[in-house]
Amino acid sequence: MADQSFVTLATNDSYVKGALVLGSSLRNHRTTKKLTVLITPHVSDPMRKVLEKVFDEVKPVDVLDSGDSAHLALLKRPELGITLTKLHCWELIQYSKCVFMDADTMVLSNIDELFEREELSAAPDPGWPDCFNSGVFVYRPSIETFNQLLQLATEKGSFDVLPAFLLDMEPELWRGPTSGDQGLLNTFFSSWATTDISKHLPFIYNLSSISIYSYLPAFKAFGTNAKVVHFLGRLKPWNYTYDSKAKSVKEDAQDPTAIHPEFLNMWWDIFVTNILPLLHQHGVVKDTATGVKAEEVAEAVSHLSLSSAAVPNSPPSPPAISSEERKERWEQGQADYMGADSFDNIKKKLDTYLQ
Repeated sequence: MADQSFVTLATNDSYVKGALVLGSSLRNHRTTKKLTVLITPHVSDPMRKVLEKVFDEVKPVDVLDSGDSAHLALLKRPELGITLTKLHCWELIQYSKCVFMDADTMVLSNIDELFEREELSAAPDPGWPDCFNSGVFVYRPSIETFNQLLQLATEKGSFDVLPAFLLDMEPELWRGPTSGDQGLLNTFFSSWATTDISKHLPFIYNLSSISIYSYLPAFKAFGTNAKVVHFLGRLKPWNYTYDSKAKSVKEDAQDPTAIHPEFLNMWWDIFVTNILPLLHQHGVVKDTATGVKAEEVAEAVSHLSLSSAAVPNSPPSPPAISSEERKERWEQGQADYMGADSFDNIKKKLDTYLQ
């Protein structure tokens, strides 16, 4: 189907890893659709070359430097940078219908049947089921829709964007765009909750790690039917440490996805089997003449969260989060509301500035 495509977005090299696994999982399950990835200038040239091996189309987008309507909207609402970047998916008018999937999703079976749905079809959000989760949705590319979304973003913004007053608190942390696409899209497609049940995708098409934690009995009953897993937790699969000898992820007891580590192991299995050879091929990591050994992988791609083996009886510890990584998680709507980004911590920071 040359006029239909799965679409994702990678805003930096970290999310390229997720996009590569997503694309590879779609290929593994024999999709008949095209694969398209939108990338920003923060994606490096070597990683772009790797993306070209997995995706049919790698399309650069940049609302910050362009002179189009998105740039004009951004001048009025600078906090919506990532949102406006994601909206570029509606500009892919060479396709009649698309399915957008966040880069932190992974396909567990063929999902081409989603293209039988109409715009805007999506699964309920586990946090507020009258809203849909924008990690997976069916849509029809349209310049008219794109412009209407830009206008709405300019006039009203998004109800889930980072509050503007926080942008001045720590310039090195909050400078630049913040997220809000889900709030904006739910406002635009406001009839989703009440009008047409056929546009409600079953939850198995966007199974979040958070829901596994919050409603484990339902997961035990229906989880085997899952078709798409969405790593919504505070840590993404590429943030974990992988034990390449045991072929498993070192569990983090503080992360809800640790309750069902099989999904994480599946993600890493795809990464090591399908993506790591491409990274070697394109010089992202160094290869060896005799093949890739676990210890060599650990040393060469430590920045990809690989390690040679877990330390016995060593309690897992979450990786240190830099200011840049924390900002990226805010931009993707993944604030650590139960930890560093809790209400109490934000209030303490505000009290410090007010005093």
